[in-house]
Amino acid sequence: MSKSRYIRLADMLANAIREGKLAPGSRLPPHRAFAEKSGVALATATRVYKELERRGLVCGEAGRGTFVRDPGLPMTLGVHQTAAEGIADLVFNMPGGPADADILRAGLRRLAAAGDLDAMLRYQPHGGRMHERRIIAESLGRSLGRIDPEHLLVTSGSQHGLAITCLGLFQPGDVIAADALTYPGFKSAAALNGLELAPVGTQNGVMNPDDLDRQCRMRNITAVYLMPTVQSPLGTVMDETTRLRLLDVAQQHSLLIIEDAAYAFLEPDPPPAFLSLAPGRTVHIGGFSKSLATGLRLGYAVPPADRTAALLEAIRATTWNTPALITALVTGWIEDGTLKKSEETRRQDGAARQSLCREVFGETSVISHRNAGFAWLPLEKGARAQPIVTRLKDQGISVSGAEAFATAAAAPQALRLAFGGLPMAELRGTLETVRQAVQAATAG
Repeated sequence: MSKSRYIRLADMLANAIREGKLAPGSRLPPHRAFAEKSGVALATATRVYKELERRGLVCGEAGRGTFVRDPGLPMTLGVHQTAAEGIADLVFNMPGGPADADILRAGLRRLAAAGDLDAMLRYQPHGGRMHERRIIAESLGRSLGRIDPEHLLVTSGSQHGLAITCLGLFQPGDVIAADALTYPGFKSAAALNGLELAPVGTQNGVMNPDDLDRQCRMRNITAVYLMPTVQSPLGTVMDETTRLRLLDVAQQHSLLIIEDAAYAFLEPDPPPAFLSLAPGRTVHIGGFSKSLATGLRLGYAVPPADRTAALLEAIRATTWNTPALITALVTGWIEDGTLKKSEETRRQDGAARQSLCREVFGETSVISHRNAGFAWLPLEKGARAQPIVTRLKDQGISVSGAEAFATAAAAPQALRLAFGGLPMAELRGTLETVRQAVQAATAG
Protein backbone atom coordinates (compact mmCIF):
# COMPACT_ATOMS: atom_id res chain seq x y z
CA MET A 1 0.00 0.00 0.00
CA SER A 2 1.43 3.40 -0.98
CA LYS A 3 1.93 5.99 1.70
CA SER A 4 -0.54 8.85 2.04
CA ARG A 5 0.58 12.18 0.56
CA TYR A 6 0.84 13.84 3.95
CA ILE A 7 2.99 10.97 5.29
CA ARG A 8 5.36 11.27 2.32
CA LEU A 9 5.70 15.00 2.94
CA ALA A 10 6.19 14.43 6.68
CA ASP A 11 8.89 11.83 5.93
CA MET A 12 10.62 14.30 3.61
CA LEU A 13 10.75 16.97 6.31
CA ALA A 14 11.73 14.41 8.96
CA ASN A 15 14.69 13.33 6.83
CA ALA A 16 15.71 16.95 6.35
CA ILE A 17 15.66 17.44 10.11
CA ARG A 18 17.71 14.29 10.77
CA GLU A 19 20.23 15.20 8.07
CA GLY A 20 20.70 18.69 9.52
CA LYS A 21 19.19 20.50 6.53
CA LEU A 22 16.62 21.92 8.94
CA ALA A 23 18.57 22.86 12.05
CA PRO A 24 17.12 22.78 15.57
CA GLY A 25 15.26 26.03 16.21
CA SER A 26 14.46 26.60 12.53
CA ARG A 27 11.02 28.02 11.87
CA LEU A 28 8.96 26.10 9.34
CA PRO A 29 6.89 28.05 6.79
CA PRO A 30 3.32 28.91 7.80
CA HIS A 31 0.81 26.18 6.95
CA ARG A 32 -0.60 28.10 3.98
CA ALA A 33 2.83 28.87 2.53
CA PHE A 34 3.89 25.23 2.84
CA ALA A 35 0.63 24.11 1.19
CA GLU A 36 1.16 26.42 -1.78
CA LYS A 37 4.81 25.43 -2.19
CA SER A 38 4.01 21.69 -2.00
CA GLY A 39 0.92 21.87 -4.17
CA VAL A 40 -1.43 20.45 -1.56
CA ALA A 41 -4.52 21.61 0.25
CA LEU A 42 -4.23 23.60 3.47
CA ALA A 43 -5.79 20.69 5.38
CA THR A 44 -3.05 18.38 4.08
CA ALA A 45 -0.34 20.80 5.15
CA THR A 46 -1.90 20.94 8.62
CA ARG A 47 -1.82 17.12 8.78
CA VAL A 48 1.88 17.15 7.81
CA TYR A 49 2.76 19.51 10.65
CA LYS A 50 0.66 17.57 13.14
CA GLU A 51 2.39 14.35 12.08
CA LEU A 52 5.80 15.93 12.67
CA GLU A 53 4.63 17.15 16.06
CA ARG A 54 3.33 13.67 16.89
CA ARG A 55 6.79 12.28 16.10
CA GLY A 56 8.33 14.83 18.47
CA LEU A 57 10.34 16.51 15.68
CA VAL A 58 8.71 19.96 15.82
CA CYS A 59 6.74 22.04 18.28
CA GLY A 60 4.08 24.63 17.66
CA GLU A 61 4.09 27.88 19.63
CA ALA A 62 0.91 29.95 19.64
CA GLY A 63 1.37 33.19 17.73
CA ARG A 64 4.94 32.36 16.68
CA GLY A 65 4.78 29.33 14.40
CA THR A 66 6.22 25.82 14.20
CA PHE A 67 9.86 25.17 15.14
CA VAL A 68 12.26 22.24 14.71
CA ARG A 69 13.25 20.38 17.85
CA ASP A 70 16.71 18.92 18.36
CA PRO A 71 16.23 15.40 16.89
CA GLY A 72 18.87 13.95 19.21
CA LEU A 73 17.15 15.14 22.35
CA PRO A 74 13.40 14.56 22.66
CA MET A 75 11.20 16.76 24.76
CA THR A 76 11.81 14.57 27.78
CA LEU A 77 14.42 11.80 27.88
CA GLY A 78 12.94 10.45 31.09
CA VAL A 79 12.62 11.04 34.77
CA HIS A 80 15.77 12.17 36.55
CA GLN A 81 16.80 11.01 39.99
CA THR A 82 16.87 13.55 42.78
CA ALA A 83 18.34 12.84 46.18
CA ALA A 84 17.49 16.02 48.04
CA GLU A 85 17.25 15.59 51.78
CA GLY A 86 13.78 15.87 53.23
CA ILE A 87 12.04 15.12 49.92
CA ALA A 88 9.42 12.36 49.80
CA ASP A 89 10.32 10.74 46.48
CA LEU A 90 7.30 9.55 44.48
CA VAL A 91 9.21 9.69 41.18
CA PHE A 92 11.36 6.55 41.45
CA ASN A 93 10.03 3.16 42.38
CA MET A 94 12.65 1.80 44.77
CA PRO A 95 11.14 -1.18 46.61
CA GLY A 96 12.87 -2.44 49.69
CA GLY A 97 12.33 -3.93 53.12
CA PRO A 98 13.95 -4.02 56.55
CA ALA A 99 15.32 -7.54 55.99
CA ASP A 100 17.17 -6.66 52.76
CA ALA A 101 20.44 -5.73 54.48
CA ASP A 102 20.47 -9.00 56.38
CA ILE A 103 19.96 -10.91 53.13
CA LEU A 104 22.93 -9.09 51.62
CA ARG A 105 25.15 -9.83 54.64
CA ALA A 106 24.29 -13.52 54.43
CA GLY A 107 24.98 -13.57 50.71
CA LEU A 108 28.35 -11.89 51.12
CA ARG A 109 29.33 -14.33 53.88
CA ARG A 110 28.44 -17.20 51.55
CA LEU A 111 30.64 -15.77 48.80
CA ALA A 112 33.50 -15.10 51.21
CA ALA A 113 33.50 -18.77 52.13
CA ALA A 114 33.53 -19.90 48.50
CA GLY A 115 36.64 -21.17 46.82
CA ASP A 116 36.55 -19.18 43.56
CA LEU A 117 37.06 -15.64 44.81
CA ASP A 118 40.08 -15.11 42.57
CA ALA A 119 37.94 -15.72 39.49
CA MET A 120 35.65 -12.85 40.50
CA LEU A 121 38.55 -10.43 40.21
CA ARG A 122 39.13 -11.22 36.53
CA TYR A 123 37.38 -10.34 33.30
CA GLN A 124 34.35 -12.54 32.69
CA PRO A 125 32.86 -13.82 29.42
CA HIS A 126 30.86 -11.00 27.81
CA GLY A 127 27.56 -12.83 28.18
CA GLY A 128 28.29 -14.11 31.69
CA ARG A 129 29.72 -17.35 33.05
CA MET A 130 27.91 -20.32 31.59
CA HIS A 131 26.98 -21.99 34.87
CA GLU A 132 25.31 -18.77 36.05
CA ARG A 133 23.52 -18.34 32.73
CA ARG A 134 22.16 -21.86 33.20
CA ILE A 135 20.85 -20.98 36.67
CA ILE A 136 19.00 -17.91 35.37
CA ALA A 137 17.71 -19.78 32.31
CA GLU A 138 16.36 -22.65 34.39
CA SER A 139 14.68 -20.23 36.78
CA LEU A 140 13.00 -18.34 33.95
CA GLY A 141 12.09 -21.58 32.22
CA ARG A 142 9.47 -22.37 34.86
CA SER A 143 7.24 -19.63 33.45
CA LEU A 144 8.68 -18.99 29.97
CA GLY A 145 9.47 -22.49 28.76
CA ARG A 146 12.91 -23.89 28.01
CA ILE A 147 15.59 -21.25 27.41
CA ASP A 148 18.93 -22.15 25.87
CA PRO A 149 21.57 -20.63 28.19
CA GLU A 150 23.78 -20.08 25.14
CA HIS A 151 21.29 -17.41 24.09
CA LEU A 152 20.71 -15.87 27.52
CA LEU A 153 23.06 -12.95 28.11
CA VAL A 154 23.71 -11.49 31.55
CA THR A 155 23.45 -7.69 31.63
CA SER A 156 24.04 -4.91 34.13
CA GLY A 157 20.33 -4.54 34.82
CA SER A 158 17.32 -4.52 32.51
CA GLN A 159 18.06 -0.92 31.48
CA HIS A 160 21.41 -2.12 30.15
CA GLY A 161 19.52 -4.84 28.28
CA LEU A 162 17.35 -2.20 26.61
CA ALA A 163 20.39 -0.06 25.82
CA ILE A 164 22.36 -2.84 24.14
CA THR A 165 19.27 -3.86 22.18
CA CYS A 166 18.96 -0.34 20.78
CA LEU A 167 22.70 -0.15 20.15
CA GLY A 168 23.28 -3.61 18.74
CA LEU A 169 20.15 -4.39 16.71
CA PHE A 170 19.12 -1.09 15.09
CA GLN A 171 20.49 1.74 12.98
CA PRO A 172 20.01 5.47 13.60
CA GLY A 173 16.76 6.56 11.99
CA ASP A 174 15.00 3.23 12.53
CA VAL A 175 11.44 3.55 13.78
CA ILE A 176 10.20 1.51 16.75
CA ALA A 177 6.53 1.40 17.71
CA ALA A 178 5.72 1.87 21.39
CA ASP A 179 2.75 2.60 23.62
CA ALA A 180 1.67 6.25 23.70
CA LEU A 181 2.61 6.07 27.39
CA THR A 182 5.68 3.95 27.99
CA TYR A 183 8.73 3.38 30.17
CA PRO A 184 11.02 6.45 30.14
CA GLY A 185 14.16 4.32 30.25
CA PHE A 186 13.39 2.94 26.82
CA LYS A 187 12.74 6.45 25.52
CA SER A 188 16.21 7.41 26.73
CA ALA A 189 17.93 4.39 25.19
CA ALA A 190 16.15 4.91 21.87
CA ALA A 191 16.92 8.64 21.74
CA LEU A 192 20.60 8.22 22.53
CA ASN A 193 20.90 5.74 19.65
CA GLY A 194 19.06 7.96 17.17
CA LEU A 195 15.92 5.83 17.02
CA GLU A 196 12.46 7.28 16.49
CA LEU A 197 9.47 6.09 18.52
CA ALA A 198 6.09 5.83 16.83
CA PRO A 199 3.27 6.19 19.40
CA VAL A 200 0.57 3.53 19.08
CA GLY A 201 -2.92 4.02 20.48
CA THR A 202 -4.28 1.90 23.29
CA GLN A 203 -7.40 -0.14 23.79
CA ASN A 204 -8.39 -1.07 27.35
CA GLY A 205 -5.01 0.17 28.56
CA VAL A 206 -2.89 -1.97 26.22
CA MET A 207 -1.53 -1.50 22.71
CA ASN A 208 -4.17 -1.59 19.98
CA PRO A 209 -3.12 -4.15 17.31
CA ASP A 210 -5.25 -2.44 14.67
CA ASP A 211 -3.48 0.89 15.20
CA LEU A 212 -0.08 -0.83 15.06
CA ASP A 213 -1.09 -2.45 11.77
CA ARG A 214 -2.30 0.91 10.42
CA GLN A 215 0.97 2.62 11.26
CA CYS A 216 3.04 -0.20 9.79
CA ARG A 217 1.16 0.24 6.51
CA MET A 218 1.98 3.95 6.47
CA ARG A 219 5.58 3.87 7.73
CA ASN A 220 8.63 1.64 7.70
CA ILE A 221 8.53 0.39 11.31
CA THR A 222 11.30 -2.00 12.34
CA ALA A 223 10.23 -3.24 15.78
CA VAL A 224 7.68 -2.87 18.55
CA TYR A 225 8.51 -2.28 22.22
CA LEU A 226 6.09 -3.75 24.74
CA MET A 227 5.68 -4.26 28.48
CA PRO A 228 2.83 -6.77 28.16
CA THR A 229 2.83 -7.92 31.79
CA VAL A 230 2.49 -5.05 34.30
CA GLN A 231 3.15 -2.16 31.97
CA SER A 232 4.83 0.98 33.24
CA PRO A 233 3.31 3.47 33.94
CA LEU A 234 -0.23 2.03 33.81
CA GLY A 235 0.31 -1.38 35.40
CA THR A 236 -1.91 -3.13 32.84
CA VAL A 237 -1.60 -6.80 31.84
CA MET A 238 -2.24 -7.58 28.18
CA ASP A 239 -4.66 -10.48 27.66
CA GLU A 240 -3.67 -13.46 25.54
CA THR A 241 -6.05 -12.59 22.69
CA THR A 242 -4.42 -9.18 22.23
CA ARG A 243 -0.95 -10.74 22.41
CA LEU A 244 -1.82 -13.13 19.61
CA ARG A 245 -3.29 -10.31 17.49
CA LEU A 246 -0.14 -8.22 18.01
CA LEU A 247 1.97 -11.22 17.10
CA ASP A 248 0.02 -11.57 13.84
CA VAL A 249 0.76 -7.92 13.04
CA ALA A 250 4.44 -8.38 13.91
CA GLN A 251 4.69 -11.42 11.64
CA GLN A 252 2.85 -9.70 8.80
CA HIS A 253 5.18 -6.68 8.89
CA SER A 254 8.38 -8.51 9.94
CA LEU A 255 8.67 -6.64 13.25
CA LEU A 256 11.09 -7.58 15.97
CA ILE A 257 9.36 -7.66 19.37
CA ILE A 258 11.18 -6.13 22.34
CA GLU A 259 9.51 -7.58 25.42
CA ASP A 260 10.33 -5.77 28.67
CA ALA A 261 9.55 -7.94 31.70
CA ALA A 262 10.87 -5.64 34.45
CA TYR A 263 7.66 -5.84 36.49
CA ALA A 264 6.28 -9.14 35.19
CA PHE A 265 6.96 -10.96 38.47
CA LEU A 266 4.22 -8.86 40.12
CA GLU A 267 1.56 -10.77 38.16
CA PRO A 268 1.31 -14.29 39.64
CA ASP A 269 -0.68 -15.78 36.73
CA PRO A 270 0.26 -13.99 33.49
CA PRO A 271 -0.72 -14.96 29.95
CA PRO A 272 2.04 -16.52 27.80
CA ALA A 273 5.01 -14.24 27.21
CA PHE A 274 5.93 -13.22 23.67
CA LEU A 275 9.18 -15.14 24.20
CA SER A 276 7.08 -18.28 24.62
CA LEU A 277 4.82 -17.46 21.68
CA ALA A 278 7.49 -16.32 19.21
CA PRO A 279 11.05 -16.98 20.40
CA GLY A 280 12.48 -16.38 16.92
CA ARG A 281 11.05 -12.87 16.81
CA THR A 282 11.38 -11.71 20.44
CA VAL A 283 14.11 -10.08 22.49
CA HIS A 284 13.02 -10.75 26.08
CA ILE A 285 14.57 -8.44 28.67
CA GLY A 286 14.30 -8.52 32.45
CA GLY A 287 16.20 -8.01 35.66
CA PHE A 288 16.28 -8.34 39.41
CA SER A 289 16.24 -4.70 40.51
CA LYS A 290 12.53 -4.60 41.35
CA SER A 291 12.38 -8.09 42.85
CA LEU A 292 15.59 -7.94 44.93
CA ALA A 293 17.27 -4.53 45.15
CA THR A 294 17.63 -1.58 42.80
CA GLY A 295 21.31 -1.17 43.68
CA LEU A 296 22.20 -4.67 42.45
CA ARG A 297 22.40 -4.04 38.73
CA LEU A 298 21.82 -7.46 37.22
CA GLY A 299 19.55 -8.40 34.35
CA TYR A 300 19.33 -10.60 31.29
CA ALA A 301 18.47 -10.48 27.61
CA VAL A 302 17.18 -13.47 25.66
CA PRO A 303 17.39 -12.63 21.95
CA PRO A 304 16.63 -14.83 18.95
CA ALA A 305 19.59 -17.08 18.16
CA ASP A 306 20.59 -15.03 15.13
CA ARG A 307 20.76 -11.79 17.19
CA THR A 308 22.91 -13.14 20.04
CA ALA A 309 26.26 -12.23 18.51
CA ALA A 310 25.21 -8.62 17.93
CA LEU A 311 24.13 -8.22 21.55
CA LEU A 312 27.38 -9.80 22.76
CA GLU A 313 29.28 -7.15 20.81
CA ALA A 314 27.12 -4.43 22.37
CA ILE A 315 27.88 -5.78 25.87
CA ARG A 316 31.59 -5.84 25.04
CA ALA A 317 31.41 -2.24 23.85
CA THR A 318 29.51 -0.95 26.89
CA THR A 319 30.46 -2.89 30.04
CA TRP A 320 32.66 -5.79 28.82
CA ASN A 321 30.88 -8.02 31.33
CA THR A 322 28.59 -7.93 34.33
CA PRO A 323 30.50 -7.79 37.65
CA ALA A 324 31.02 -11.39 38.75
CA LEU A 325 30.39 -10.56 42.42
CA ILE A 326 26.84 -9.34 41.77
CA THR A 327 26.08 -12.21 39.39
CA ALA A 328 27.26 -14.75 41.95
CA LEU A 329 25.17 -13.11 44.68
CA VAL A 330 21.97 -13.14 42.65
CA THR A 331 22.36 -16.63 41.20
CA GLY A 332 23.01 -17.89 44.72
CA TRP A 333 19.75 -16.32 45.83
CA ILE A 334 17.97 -17.98 42.91
CA GLU A 335 19.29 -21.37 43.97
CA ASP A 336 18.52 -21.07 47.69
CA GLY A 337 14.99 -19.71 47.21
CA THR A 338 15.72 -16.15 48.37
CA LEU A 339 14.58 -14.65 45.05
CA LYS A 340 11.26 -16.49 45.17
CA LYS A 341 10.61 -15.28 48.72
CA SER A 342 11.59 -11.73 47.82
CA GLU A 343 9.21 -11.69 44.84
CA GLU A 344 6.33 -12.77 47.07
CA THR A 345 7.29 -10.13 49.65
CA ARG A 346 7.29 -7.45 46.94
CA ARG A 347 3.85 -8.55 45.73
CA GLN A 348 2.42 -8.44 49.24
CA ASP A 349 3.99 -5.06 49.94
CA GLY A 350 2.69 -3.64 46.66
CA ALA A 351 -0.81 -4.92 47.39
CA ALA A 352 -0.82 -3.23 50.79
CA ARG A 353 0.33 0.06 49.26
CA GLN A 354 -2.26 -0.13 46.48
CA SER A 355 -4.98 -0.70 49.06
CA LEU A 356 -3.89 2.37 51.00
CA CYS A 357 -3.63 4.45 47.80
CA ARG A 358 -7.19 3.61 46.78
CA GLU A 359 -8.43 4.27 50.29
CA VAL A 360 -6.87 7.74 50.29
CA PHE A 361 -8.06 8.73 46.80
CA GLY A 362 -11.52 7.22 47.20
CA GLU A 363 -13.67 7.90 44.14
CA THR A 364 -10.79 9.55 42.25
CA SER A 365 -9.74 7.52 39.22
CA VAL A 366 -6.55 5.55 39.89
CA ILE A 367 -5.02 3.21 37.28
CA SER A 368 -2.64 0.56 38.59
CA HIS A 369 -1.80 -3.10 39.00
CA ARG A 370 -2.99 -4.61 42.26
CA ASN A 371 0.56 -5.60 43.34
CA ALA A 372 2.58 -2.70 41.94
CA GLY A 373 4.34 0.02 43.87
CA PHE A 374 3.17 2.72 41.44
CA ALA A 375 -0.08 4.20 40.17
CA TRP A 376 -1.31 6.50 37.40
CA LEU A 377 -3.58 9.37 38.38
CA PRO A 378 -5.41 11.03 35.45
CA LEU A 379 -6.38 14.63 36.18
CA GLU A 380 -9.94 15.77 35.63
CA LYS A 381 -11.87 19.03 35.15
CA GLY A 382 -9.15 20.67 33.09
CA ALA A 383 -6.49 20.45 35.81
CA ARG A 384 -2.87 20.67 34.64
CA ALA A 385 -0.10 18.52 36.05
CA GLN A 386 2.75 21.04 36.16
CA PRO A 387 1.25 23.41 38.76
CA ILE A 388 0.49 20.40 40.98
CA VAL A 389 4.04 19.08 40.59
CA THR A 390 5.42 22.51 41.52
CA ARG A 391 3.10 22.90 44.50
CA LEU A 392 3.97 19.47 45.85
CA LYS A 393 7.68 20.14 45.42
CA ASP A 394 7.28 23.22 47.63
CA GLN A 395 5.66 20.90 50.19
CA GLY A 396 8.55 18.45 50.09
CA ILE A 397 7.03 15.84 47.75
CA SER A 398 8.50 14.95 44.36
CA VAL A 399 6.09 13.54 41.75
CA SER A 400 6.21 13.13 37.98
CA GLY A 401 3.81 14.36 35.33
CA ALA A 402 3.06 12.48 32.12
CA GLU A 403 5.68 14.09 29.85
CA ALA A 404 8.44 11.65 30.80
CA PHE A 405 6.25 8.71 29.77
CA ALA A 406 4.69 10.14 26.60
CA THR A 407 5.99 9.11 23.19
CA ALA A 408 3.76 11.63 21.40
CA ALA A 409 4.39 15.36 21.49
CA ALA A 410 1.16 15.99 23.40
CA ALA A 411 1.16 14.38 26.85
CA PRO A 412 -2.02 13.81 28.85
CA GLN A 413 -2.57 15.65 32.10
CA ALA A 414 -1.80 13.07 34.77
CA LEU A 415 0.47 12.24 37.69
CA ARG A 416 2.54 9.12 38.15
CA LEU A 417 2.99 8.15 41.80
CA ALA A 418 5.81 5.72 42.60
CA PHE A 419 5.46 4.81 46.25
CA GLY A 420 7.34 1.51 46.37
CA GLY A 421 10.28 2.96 48.29
CA LEU A 422 8.50 5.25 50.73
CA PRO A 423 8.30 3.98 54.33
CA MET A 424 4.78 2.75 55.06
CA ALA A 425 4.63 4.98 58.13
CA GLU A 426 4.95 8.03 55.85
CA LEU A 427 2.84 6.84 52.95
CA ARG A 428 -0.65 7.79 54.11
CA GLY A 429 0.30 11.35 55.00
CA THR A 430 2.19 11.81 51.74
CA LEU A 431 -0.69 10.51 49.64
CA GLU A 432 -3.13 12.70 51.57
CA THR A 433 -1.04 15.74 50.66
CA VAL A 434 -1.07 14.71 47.00
CA ARG A 435 -4.84 14.23 47.10
CA GLN A 436 -5.34 17.68 48.59
CA ALA A 437 -3.16 19.27 45.91
CA VAL A 438 -5.13 17.51 43.17
CA GLN A 439 -8.46 18.51 44.71
CA ALA A 440 -7.33 22.14 44.95
CA ALA A 441 -6.33 22.11 41.27
CA THR A 442 -9.56 20.54 40.07
CA ALA A 443 -11.66 22.85 42.24
CA GLY A 444 -9.93 25.88 40.76
